[in-house]
Amino acid sequence: MYAERASRLTGAVVWTNTPHAPGTGRVLPDGCMDLLWHDGRLLVAGPDTRAHVTAGTSGHWAGVRFQPGTAPALLGVPARELRDRRADLADLWPAARVRQLTARVNAAPDPATGLEEAALSRAADTEPPDPLLRRIVAALDAGRPVAATADELGVSARQLHRRSLAAFGYGPKTLARVLRLQRALALARAGTPLAETADRSGYADQAHLARDVRELTGLPPGELLAGP
Repeated sequence: MYAERASRLTGAVVWTNTPHAPGTGRVLPDGCMDLLWHDGRLLVAGPDTRAHVTAGTSGHWAGVRFQPGTAPALLGVPARELRDRRADLADLWPAARVRQLTARVNAAPDPATGLEEAALSRAADTEPPDPLLRRIVAALDAGRPVAATADELGVSARQLHRRSLAAFGYGPKTLARVLRLQRALALARAGTPLAETADRSGYADQAHLARDVRELTGLPPGELLAGP
């Protein structure tokens, strides 16, 4: 069973998931990164370029999902180093520091609360993300072309690409594609016909939408939308 709520950390989401039985799950790319707890361990989920298929990972999970571009400042690791990865936090931070944090999370009333407290504490001791990153996400999520986004923000295409790799894990074109997918899925799940969804989300047509959904998620739209 999956549940989520808004975090006290601005823009973040706290979630929990307890699969009823071992099996295959599918985490879709959304531009975000997560701090995870599972079986007493802390992990980091990097930004995905394709659906991440889970298997044999039953049991209780908890996480804090950070909005695109915000996690690298908290973790002290460029997002590109975690692209399409699930890494132990101990691989990124000193072992003693991870042991202390793990003990704090495990001693909390529940792991989700412990993770949220850890994220809040880390944010209080860390410089906030570059405000430009939020503007990049807003422009691309509104369907603005990459070149126009760079011009509007007063940066070169090369600068935009470099900043995007560090903050989002991939270039602005890939981020725009991922954000477009999420816009389309939100519309389709709300009952919007696929042809209208394609038009409103910025695809050339319904066939373009179908190809992109299959490439990014591994499933055709109908099968993906019919799933849990």
